[in-house]
Amino acid sequence: MSRPVQSERAEEPLIVREALERVLGLGELEVERASAGHSNVTFFLSADGRRLVLRRPPRGPFPPSAHDVLREYRILAALEEFDVRTPRVVLACDDPGVIGASFYVMERVDGVVADPATPPPLDNPADRARIGEELIDTLLELHRVEWRRSDALSRIGRANGYLERQVDLWSTQWKRQKTREVESIERTGEALRRSLPTSPPATVVHGDYKLDNVAFAPHSPARLVAILDWEMATIGDPLADLGFLTATWLQGDDPERLLGLSRAPTEPGYPTRAQLVERYASASGLDVERLPWYQSLALWKLAILLEGSYRRFRAGTTDDPFFARLESGVPSLAAQAEAALAGSLL
Repeated sequence: MSRPVQSERAEEPLIVREALERVLGLGELEVERASAGHSNVTFFLSADGRRLVLRRPPRGPFPPSAHDVLREYRILAALEEFDVRTPRVVLACDDPGVIGASFYVMERVDGVVADPATPPPLDNPADRARIGEELIDTLLELHRVEWRRSDALSRIGRANGYLERQVDLWSTQWKRQKTREVESIERTGEALRRSLPTSPPATVVHGDYKLDNVAFAPHSPARLVAILDWEMATIGDPLADLGFLTATWLQGDDPERLLGLSRAPTEPGYPTRAQLVERYASASGLDVERLPWYQSLALWKLAILLEGSYRRFRAGTTDDPFFARLESGVPSLAAQAEAALAGSLL
């Protein structure tokens, strides 16, 4: 008999061990559901001395083109040609008959994530400061990738019009996903559209670059070993990544925001948002005067994305307790996005 790994709803297993064992050519798998993340579903696999990670979509409903894990696989495979800190991919499967959805598998990185607090090996002021430096230096490495040399990377997005497309895309997502009216989302979307910055030359953009989407070596000195969660990656404006990182970066004098997530940067030693921006601007030479626009875009997109998760929660396709908080959490993020456009995060 097949041994499904039950998750969320017992009648719809998200993963089936025997099918995976056949596809991977491994012995009996040990499977653990990753607790982090609220978008694509992540499982840790181990067998025959190998440690792997599987990524698959959640259950719907979700918009067309969302949760395309095979696209994520292709991006990771293409980036292996360049000096980018990514996990190594193992295989992709587009047959939903195996576990009920497309999925891909990658090597599990030997690392720790600084969320919601700094892990013990790095829990000191010097390593906290170095974590911030590593975040910026790794982002700069990504933005220096010569993506036009790669056919695969050249096909993941268009170099021109990225910001306008982002506003259009997420406005459409809001119309599809909303469960109620949130006026600050409407106002912020209109304001972003009216005040589009002029983008610098296009780079690979991660699209979700933040502290809990990277892994660090489990020892001092702090070294970032892998960027995770590539589902939103594309070709576009590099300042979108800097805006997302700093918009989701809490510091000691912040009021409660971001639903209480990622509190680690409020600990002593972590750089401030201004210090992160200065390190990036100094090394890249880019003008960061319009950064509030990008920070607002980041929080606005996050609010819309989480409304989709809240929609799934209301539909009963997930029982993740985090999603229950989104009834008030999405409007709160939307208000923060509106305030960010006026420079509240500088």
